Amino acid sequence: MRRVTLSDHLILIAGSLLMMSPVVIAFLTSTHDPLEIHKDGLQFNWGGHFLDTYEAVLFESSGFTQQVDGSLMMMNSMILGLGFAVGKIIISMLAAYAIVYFRFPMATIAFWMIFTTLLLPLEVRIIPSYEVVQQLGMLNSYQGLIIPLIASATGTFFFRQFYKSVPDELLEAARIDGAGPMKFFIDILVPISRPMMAAIFIIMFVYGWNQYLWPTLMTTDESYFTLVRGIKQILQVWVGAQIPAYNEAMALAILAILPPVLVVVIFQRWFIRGLTESDK
Repeated sequence: MRRVTLSDHLILIAGSLLMMSPVVIAFLTSTHDPLEIHKDGLQFNWGGHFLDTYEAVLFESSGFTQQVDGSLMMMNSMILGLGFAVGKIIISMLAAYAIVYFRFPMATIAFWMIFTTLLLPLEVRIIPSYEVVQQLGMLNSYQGLIIPLIASATGTFFFRQFYKSVPDELLEAARIDGAGPMKFFIDILVPISRPMMAAIFIIMFVYGWNQYLWPTLMTTDESYFTLVRGIKQILQVWVGAQIPAYNEAMALAILAILPPVLVVVIFQRWFIRGLTESDK
């Protein structure tokens, strides 16, 4: 039994090291000079440019306008991730609440129509989505980055399944106490939905934070660039003898990893409870 347990742990440790190795290599490479990286490739040892690189990435203005730095791009990524996650939770909770509790005609059909949007990824509907955003005048804005992404069926599906498992006695007790639909939603459903909200928040925040295609299409103004977009911009610089700042690109990649990791670490218990809890 102990041998089996030891082998299981060794396999898990080996898998963790394998998954962490690209991150470690990227971090070590970010501490080297870009010329050295260009000449010798990825680095597997510690360099002497850690503070210089990360200070330049965070606070040194760059780009075509020379007005954008890593802290601004990190703020844009944070706004996109938080706005996407919070907006998705609010819209999904309200939609699931209406479908489960209001019992309007063709509610099931309406849900499955919403659910079928999962079959159409962003890449498929990118052109009509861009046209709608352009007609509404939301290009180069936070509204254009966030609003078109929050309307999908993922959160609605999870909250619908969660609400269907809530005992009907709660609804009956709320009616006896004179609670209306919104009071029942705010005072009863929202508090017991916190684990599910945390689980959806983690998934959606990471998804929104890592968005590349949509911000690339929606923003041509550098002041709205996200971290992921900034990495691509650094690697595209190749003018004459100028070498791309590979170390800064690696540093941006490391900085882009940190917020999702912190969110997962902070909310991991809620995340597990939201996906596995069945008792209400």
